[in-house]
Amino acid sequence: MKIIVTGSLGNISFPLTEILIRQGHEVTVVSSDPKKHNAIENLGAIPAIGSISDVRFLTNTFKGADAVYAMIPLSFTEPDLVGYFHNISQNYAQPLRESKTKRLVFLSGWSADLINGENIEDIFDGLETSVTILRPAAFYTNFYQSIDLIKGKGLIGKFLTLRYFGLRALLTGKTGLLMGNYGGEDRIVFVSPKDIADAAAEELLLLPEEKTIRYVGSEEMTCNEAAKIIGNAIGKPWLKWVLLSDKEMLRGLKMAKLPEKLAEMLVEMQAAMHSGKALENFRQNNPKMGKIMLIDFAQEFAEAYHKN
Repeated sequence: MKIIVTGSLGNISFPLTEILIRQGHEVTVVSSDPKKHNAIENLGAIPAIGSISDVRFLTNTFKGADAVYAMIPLSFTEPDLVGYFHNISQNYAQPLRESKTKRLVFLSGWSADLINGENIEDIFDGLETSVTILRPAAFYTNFYQSIDLIKGKGLIGKFLTLRYFGLRALLTGKTGLLMGNYGGEDRIVFVSPKDIADAAAEELLLLPEEKTIRYVGSEEMTCNEAAKIIGNAIGKPWLKWVLLSDKEMLRGLKMAKLPEKLAEMLVEMQAAMHSGKALENFRQNNPKMGKIMLIDFAQEFAEAYHKN
């Protein structure tokens, strides 16, 4: 099969490309970074260097393809994130329509249908294309974004330790934490990007007659259980996951200079996780879980943590 993989050599697209190449498919990898050209070729894939904002580029790239794996990279600079998601989805839909590509596997999120205005999955309705929506749970790799917080760096780190764990923790060096407007004893499904890649590879070879939705997860646990696994791996067995209110979380994201609409969307997404609605949907669909456990990822995380 001729398969298009968007997402450059990212956390999902890289292992997905490796799987598809091993299976003998002709794989074209879309990347906006010309520096990735050789790395893509070295995998045995065909580089397509251009922007997913360029409909003409996508139309030319999709010509003759049997299947497309499409994703939208999260932007931390777009002032109107919902508009950005809709525009890129439309950019995918038009070339799919013109090229009459038979198969689309689209990466969404496990709370996408719970966030006002964020669900863009319906844009692909009406295409003469077999569509599957992947709804992965909370990525293991999100922990990388919290390394500074876990380390408890600087005055802010000391202040947070003092505020949430007290003077004794500060004096004994037990600094660092995880935090969000989901956390504590909230039960969450976490997922490895490699398990998402496995699911995408399976779905690209199928051709269901109607649109299907596939939830993807690797392991379910409480946030504090996850924090303990990460903490044990890095030598901080006391690590906890502090639960913030929505207002506290929004204020923190704005202080971090995130665009307002992005901050609001992230808070709403995490609120859906805290409420249990995302987990309820996941359990109702009862998907087969992946094979990579958080304790496996924690060893990779520990290496990055100690290098940082």
